[in-house]
Amino acid sequence: MSAHTQTACLLRFGAFELDTRVGELRKRGIKLRLQGQPLQVLAALLQHSGDLVTRDELRAQIWPADTFVDFDHSLHNAIARLREVLGDSAQKPRYIETLPRRGYRFIGQVEGLELEEPEQPVSSDDPVEVSVPVPTKKGRTALLSATLLVLASIASAFWMVRPVSPRASVAEDLQLRSLAVLPLDNLSGDPSQEYFADGITDELITDLAKVSSLRVISRTSVMRYKGTKKTLPEIARELNVDAVIEGSVVRSGKRVRITAQLLHGPTDRHLWAETYERDLGDVLRLQSDVAQAIAQQVRAQVSPQQQARFRSARTVNPDAYEAYLQGRFYMTNLFSRPQDLTAARSYFEQAIQKDPGFALAYSGLADSYTYSAFFRQVRADLAYRSAKDAIRKALELDDSIGEVHDTLALLSWRFDWNWKAAEEELNQSIARAPSYSCAHEDRTLYLSQIGRREEALAELAKSLELDPGPSSAMTESGTYYQLRDFDRLVEASQRGLMSNPGEWIMHFYLGIGYDATGKRVQAVSEYQKAVELSGANQDALAALAYGYVGIGKVAEARKILHDLEQKSASEISPYAVATIYAGLGEKQKAFEFLEKAYQERSVELSWSLKADPRLDSLRSDARFQSLLRRVGFPAVA
Repeated sequence: MSAHTQTACLLRFGAFELDTRVGELRKRGIKLRLQGQPLQVLAALLQHSGDLVTRDELRAQIWPADTFVDFDHSLHNAIARLREVLGDSAQKPRYIETLPRRGYRFIGQVEGLELEEPEQPVSSDDPVEVSVPVPTKKGRTALLSATLLVLASIASAFWMVRPVSPRASVAEDLQLRSLAVLPLDNLSGDPSQEYFADGITDELITDLAKVSSLRVISRTSVMRYKGTKKTLPEIARELNVDAVIEGSVVRSGKRVRITAQLLHGPTDRHLWAETYERDLGDVLRLQSDVAQAIAQQVRAQVSPQQQARFRSARTVNPDAYEAYLQGRFYMTNLFSRPQDLTAARSYFEQAIQKDPGFALAYSGLADSYTYSAFFRQVRADLAYRSAKDAIRKALELDDSIGEVHDTLALLSWRFDWNWKAAEEELNQSIARAPSYSCAHEDRTLYLSQIGRREEALAELAKSLELDPGPSSAMTESGTYYQLRDFDRLVEASQRGLMSNPGEWIMHFYLGIGYDATGKRVQAVSEYQKAVELSGANQDALAALAYGYVGIGKVAEARKILHDLEQKSASEISPYAVATIYAGLGEKQKAFEFLEKAYQERSVELSWSLKADPRLDSLRSDARFQSLLRRVGFPAVA
């Protein structure tokens, strides 16, 4: 391109302006997150302000005949995205009016401005620029084509496949040591496919977590930005990351396309983008390709072992992969919806039936059985056997998966009471996926439970770096509970409830902290909230009964105790009942139920026996010390 003076075009309406030269929509000078087809649709409507722009015209200009996605769904999504960004309404439009079955009309006042820019030398590396004249009533069809050509060129530069030299990185002038993968947009046109886009996001995070030189933010922290209106610098600052990945997932039949772009978080500077498309059966390789490309662009050091893990991605039966993602979807809100575990387990079993060689499906099945025991949906010994069988099969198929070793650590710790094996597996999990936040959280809780305070707090700091969102508060509260640091337990639980007041476990922990520090009335209030929010969970009910004893409401406590003891043997939590008897001062009954908990290898023993202040009245008894030894708690050095 020659070095002639460039003419740019600003199209202003209300507080907004569209710069067709660089393909940016701004509001009061601040760049908005709008790209691709929604941006091109906006340009088309602005150029024909006041006139109908038909669906056929939009299809011809923006969606070529061989477009990958369904046109109707894609256009609907583009208009919906525009209205979201502009704060517009289909019912009472200020900017975009729908003419049913015909098209759309821009009804706002539009002002077109020419901008003169000084001559500058242009190199072959400069971004694409196309001159666009100021819109007039005449010749708008030609102008529309020209404007869309500009935006399509920009979109291509940002979003289409652009091979990058293996030795080159667009971020050579930046230090990018941490990143967050924001929830990928579902561009399938089908809201029921959100689980698929979320699942791909999750798996991409998991793949990137394998890179030891890169800090990758956890899924739980990034998912709160789904549909956010926050700017990229705001998100980067809140997550404390150098770079952010944005993108989209399109699924059509048995094909899947992932588009990803890398941006410098503090400045919102675009660094790199590519689009990858394959058959759904190759989706694991597709995800590995995207993860490797991102690691290359941020110049992360990838060890030969990590490279081998990326290359080892196998093909998978498409139906099995879809069932696996649905299973993972049902496991995302377990503490608020533990009943979803049944559906999750069913989907993992379907995935295994469709592809018996799919290691991740066995890992998911093991997780579903493990948490079914935690929530007393399946008897602990039965859940343990099923989970152990599934995790053993997953390891046979692929022992390089970090989450498999984390699950094996949980089984060794919470069911087997094999503390040494648990620590070894936690270390293996982190070695295979250094940014896998769940392994760091579990290692934090494990170290705090066995009394290695300094190591636990150091691991907690790492965990909070990977998961700085509200969900990390649960790990922090659990850590101080295990360390019996009840003042800090109160502080951590209060912080957690500020961001997530509906989480019943945080109210439970806060109640425990209040009880242990002598604030018994406040404790009962928190226990009551935990019972209400959990749907009368046994642990919450037992804590409330214990709290009632502390404030003299013994009759209310015994009513809860009676109701719990009416449950069948498979439903009742003997540990929970033991805590109530301990509060009532009936030690013999408390030990009877603790022994029942031991005989069924209750997961509560490996979690709470050493830390729970409700059992403090029993600790000096020889029977309690014997129980600690039989559960196998390691001695603190």
